[in-house]
Parts: sequence; structure tokens; C-alpha cells
Amino acid sequence: QVQLVESGGALVQPGESLRLSCAVFGVALDVYAIAWFRQAPGKELEGISCATRGDSGPHYADSVKGRFTISADNAKNTIYLRMNSLKLNDTAVYYCALGGACSGSFLDEGRYQGQGTQVTVSS
Repeated sequence: QVQLVESGGALVQPGESLRLSCAVFGVALDVYAIAWFRQAPGKELEGISCATRGDSGPHYADSVKGRFTISADNAKNTIYLRMNSLKLNDTAVYYCALGGACSGSFLDEGRYQGQGTQVTVSS
């Protein structure tokens, strides 16, 4: 059974940093495209980062470019999202996912996703 378990969400102040983790069980993540997306209250899903082997590099949404970094540790089968300089409008539930390919910062051919972790940025 494949499971993706996110952790690291918290309540932080604007300007602070967080690192989200996504532990992957039941499948080796190095054969998949990896991605993070988020959903803020009352808003649509937003693909914020996607990366895949052989690609030109991780892709980021304009809203997070220069502040967020996606990475993976294949030995730990874990995906990370480093978030710096957090803003009020970064408040959302963050999800990790595995799929077949990236379409910019969005994941194509999604296969698995986690249950989400809440990030709240508030002063």
C-alpha cells in the first residue's frame, strides 16, 4: 500500500521559514515526478512546485519562486519543501504528490498524494 505522509506544518509569523517533509511508503519515489501543491481557504488548488529526473530543473509557481525549494532524499524516500520568507497568503494546506511528469509547476498524471499539512502564516 502506497502512503505519503506530510509533516512540518505550523503556525508561523511573516518572514519566518519552515521545512515540510513528505515520507513516502510503498513505492520508490525516484521513478516519479515529485510535486507540492496547496489549497488556501476558498481558493483553487495551486501547483507550487514540480520536479522530475531528466528535466531542466525544478519548476515553481511565480507566487513562490525564489522563496521555496523542492528537494528529495532518495535514500530516505522523502520529499521536502523548504519555505523561506513566508507571507500571509502562503497560508494553506500543503500536499505532496507523485506522478508521471511535470507541466510547469503542476503535476501531470498524478498517481499518489498525501493527506496534507496545515501552514498558517499570521502576525
